Amino acid sequence: MGLAALAITLTNPAYADTLVDNIQGQTIAADGHVERFKAMLFDDAGVIKALIHEGEKTPKKGFQYRIDGKGRLLLPGLIDAHVHVMSTGFAALTLDLSETNSLAEALEKIAAYAKAHPDRPWLIGRGWNQERWKLGRFPTAAELDAVVPGRPVWLERVDGHAGWANTAALKAAGVTSASTAPSGGEIIRNADGSPSGVLVDNASDLVGTHVPPPTARDYDAALALAQREFYRRGLTAVADMGSTMEDWQTFRRAGDANQLYVRIMAYGSGIESAVAIGGPGPSPWLYADRLRLNGVKLYMDGALGSRGAWLKAPYHDKPDTRGLPRLTQTQLGNLMSRAAMDNYQIAVHAIGDEANAVLLGTMDDLSATYKGDRRWRIEHAQVIDPADWPMAARVAKSIGLIASMQPVHQTSDRLMAEARLGPGRLAGAYAWASAKANGATLAFGSDSPVELPDPWTGIAAAISRVDENGQPPEGWQPQERVSRETALAGYTSNAAYAGFAEKRFGRLAPGLRADFILVDTDPMTATPAAIHQTKVFETWVGGGKVWDAEKPEGGAQGAEVVKR
Repeated sequence: MGLAALAITLTNPAYADTLVDNIQGQTIAADGHVERFKAMLFDDAGVIKALIHEGEKTPKKGFQYRIDGKGRLLLPGLIDAHVHVMSTGFAALTLDLSETNSLAEALEKIAAYAKAHPDRPWLIGRGWNQERWKLGRFPTAAELDAVVPGRPVWLERVDGHAGWANTAALKAAGVTSASTAPSGGEIIRNADGSPSGVLVDNASDLVGTHVPPPTARDYDAALALAQREFYRRGLTAVADMGSTMEDWQTFRRAGDANQLYVRIMAYGSGIESAVAIGGPGPSPWLYADRLRLNGVKLYMDGALGSRGAWLKAPYHDKPDTRGLPRLTQTQLGNLMSRAAMDNYQIAVHAIGDEANAVLLGTMDDLSATYKGDRRWRIEHAQVIDPADWPMAARVAKSIGLIASMQPVHQTSDRLMAEARLGPGRLAGAYAWASAKANGATLAFGSDSPVELPDPWTGIAAAISRVDENGQPPEGWQPQERVSRETALAGYTSNAAYAGFAEKRFGRLAPGLRADFILVDTDPMTATPAAIHQTKVFETWVGGGKVWDAEKPEGGAQGAEVVKR
């Protein structure tokens, strides 16, 4: 906004307006470039009224409050385009094995947890990763029995696509040698045919459905913890991939109590959940743009780590399998049609190259019937056969295609992906630049709690293809790096666009919500290593402060400003 427009804005000032100055402001502009400014004005509703640029005069009157940015960098609040909100919170309430580096370390932690919680009928946790442990196989029920023999134990793999049970849990669920895996799932078995303790993808429900459900208080506590994890890292909005009715009711309780601080764009866990929540279509925006049901989340396949991702050719390190399709093409098309008829946005998990090919083909076919600005989403899009990029380009041109990808997966999965895929399929793996070149809008996220909800690690990976230890020094498949502007847009304006929120938040501009952060590192100039270490001083959502690094135990606060 120029000086003339700013003068008009201030002729009839609302005296609860707030000026933020003494800042180095940056945002992605409408044209995709970085826009810089030195001050910002927002109103009592938390809506931006003006950005003041270099060469323009900062107003001296017409506002009641002033925030001194102390010369720090001010950026738009960041958006994680793919999280699991409640799982992130529950991970903080249950046993977390994500940082264990060996089976022995995990078993020691499980034993300690069991001893610390003698009253819990089931021991629940997540985060194990046999690849990180360098185990070369899945863990077994017998190994769990050695540390917890009497109570059921159920532990989700880090990617959520497999579970590890002890004998007591298998017995409680009735899983035996005679049990058969459902379509899209696998029971890992011992040589004698008995279940070994790990169940993959849809087979996980054989045990998971027997776990005692959390209470409403548990849900509320988990949401509070998840929000804190998000806003302390600079996240002001997230896309929740797989919301259940219980999740939605938790969000609504928080909103009703004015305790929903992070904006949530929800995608129902399958058609049934989406319709139960939204009824005839997506919900309206609620709680001053804090919550909306956008669409539906579907699953095409599993994950690479558990060899559930559906590949065109057999796994390089297990030639007797191509993975586990969770839907047939006919089932996928029917579900997508059901969602599209009621204008639900469609988001489909697809990791393997066959899963992505089938999904893109279905999108291409259905785009002839369901026209307009659909913005159908591929969640993960981890391995795409380069031969299928023309199909992606057609979908992008006809109805809009969102590639919802997680840069940190590339750095975490690199060695595992090489083992699973072999050298011949790496050209289409985690191919962010190729997705953008073929017309897809890149929306970046973390898949929390699979990875930490840390956008800074994601930005560093996106621009370098190098992990936090500097490996590999030249970058892995470096041709798929993206520019710094593209990386920042992936966590701001593009992530908002991916959720039909671009007219509400995601950038800093007049008429949009005043969601912003103050940080110590400039992602446009800093090294990837420095970006990894970014400190978030403050996080503001809708003109109210929700995080202050100097008061980390204070929780979400109202705006703390200087009154004129």
